[in-house]
Amino acid sequence: MTADTQPPDDSYWRDADREESDELKFQLEQRARTGEPMRGFKLSRAELSGVDLVRRNAKGGYQLVESDLYRANLEGAHCFHLDLRGSSLMKANLSKANLHCANLQDCNLLGAVFEQTKIEHIQWGEKLLQEKLAEKASNREQKLDLYQQAEEIYRHLRKVAEQQGLFETAGHFFQKEMLMRRFQLPPFSGARFVSKLVDLFCGYGERPDRVIIFSCLMVLAFSLIYFTLGIREGEQALYAGGGANLWSELQYFLSCLYFSVVTFTTLGYGDLAPVGLTRAFAATEAFVGSFTLALFVVVFVKKMTR
Repeated sequence: MTADTQPPDDSYWRDADREESDELKFQLEQRARTGEPMRGFKLSRAELSGVDLVRRNAKGGYQLVESDLYRANLEGAHCFHLDLRGSSLMKANLSKANLHCANLQDCNLLGAVFEQTKIEHIQWGEKLLQEKLAEKASNREQKLDLYQQAEEIYRHLRKVAEQQGLFETAGHFFQKEMLMRRFQLPPFSGARFVSKLVDLFCGYGERPDRVIIFSCLMVLAFSLIYFTLGIREGEQALYAGGGANLWSELQYFLSCLYFSVVTFTTLGYGDLAPVGLTRAFAATEAFVGSFTLALFVVVFVKKMTR
């Protein structure tokens, strides 16, 4: 827009009581092609099936931000790279629409229909609108309602992503779905504590890397315990501070690290053995290790078989 060009008059688009027009879709396309941001448009229940809002031969897409698209019919709409930040798409029909690379951050997606919708590379934002509102809510009842809405949206998006073979995206939405479910549980309850542990250890089955990190930390922690309390090699008991020099102490620590690894993996070659109180820690590590290895297999297979 040049200095002499007046910005478009959007009073028509911001009037929720305007008369319906059969040319609404064409008029919106023409307005979009001016290149000016479309902000605060009232398009509730608008018939916009097949609307073309693709900004061709340009790096960025059109902007239709902070607008009301409640129950709008956008079936088969062409919305590639369209910026919809802050808009309400509640119960909007987006079936068969092309939303590749669209920006849906802070959009209300509750009840939106995404049947056969192209959703690859959409910018969803780190958190849904309902999740952000729940964090700011002042009372428990309101928080629960918003977290329930967020869970419903994440579950729906997960199913849509799975149908399109976008398994990485589906895995992310599954994690968020389980997180929203956890926030609905009573604080300090056993179920919430268990859910938190599952999230920390494996990201609800979506993060095998967390299992590996946990395993490494466990092995290192128990090796320090063995280094402090002592182990036995053959008939000789080894303890921290028993070496003649720093190199001897380092060799002893490496032996403890080796013992921790074979105990965690339940190999138990028998060349090193626990003594005294170390036996209880070795038994604990063996139990945790067998459980962790089984968990890793389950999580890894789940990710790879997709």
